[in-house]
Amino acid sequence: MKSIAQLLLAAALSAGAISVFASTPAPEAPAKVAKPDLAKGEASFAAVCAACHGADGNSGTPAYPKLAQQHPGYLVKQLQEYKSDKRANAIMKGFASTLSEDDMRNIAFWVTSKTAKPGFAKDKELVALGERIYRGGISDRQVPACAGCHSPNGAGIPSQYPRLSGQHAEYSVAQLTAFRDGVRKNSLQMNQVAAKLNDREIKAVADYIAGLR
Repeated sequence: MKSIAQLLLAAALSAGAISVFASTPAPEAPAKVAKPDLAKGEASFAAVCAACHGADGNSGTPAYPKLAQQHPGYLVKQLQEYKSDKRANAIMKGFASTLSEDDMRNIAFWVTSKTAKPGFAKDKELVALGERIYRGGISDRQVPACAGCHSPNGAGIPSQYPRLSGQHAEYSVAQLTAFRDGVRKNSLQMNQVAAKLNDREIKAVADYIAGLR
């Protein structure tokens, strides 16, 4: 027959075990991300974005980028960074500040579903230089080939590197120059690459990109 001390010890250990397990929270189920609402995305795009970027994301103005077929993750990231001032642009800050995370996702997935209209190179004298840099980089200055990240046809890599194919050359020139001069600061990688390019090389790469299919 067990002594009273043994029985009390067993009871204490049992109670301790119960309290340990009782205090351990059950694992939380992963948060569900709402599916994008394309109808809402279309309505928001028409109200907020279409005036500059075209009704279907194919901007007809070279100063404004084509958004059709762009990777949705990239578009959401840019909108978030406009809103937070990580990517400085007073006009886009005003628009992005009115959008919720759901709005951004809805817009991004809707415009991604639109087909991008092809562009074309304009400067025959520069396009050959642009192709050499885009495909092979500049080895003596350690400039990597653009194709390594943005793919040979400019399709990019979803969630990592944006689609460039057919983008307005004027817009690409403006962004590469902004990266080079430290005006655009939301990609250290692009700051480092663009810092090694001169104006002629930037224009050449942008013109080549415009003609990619």
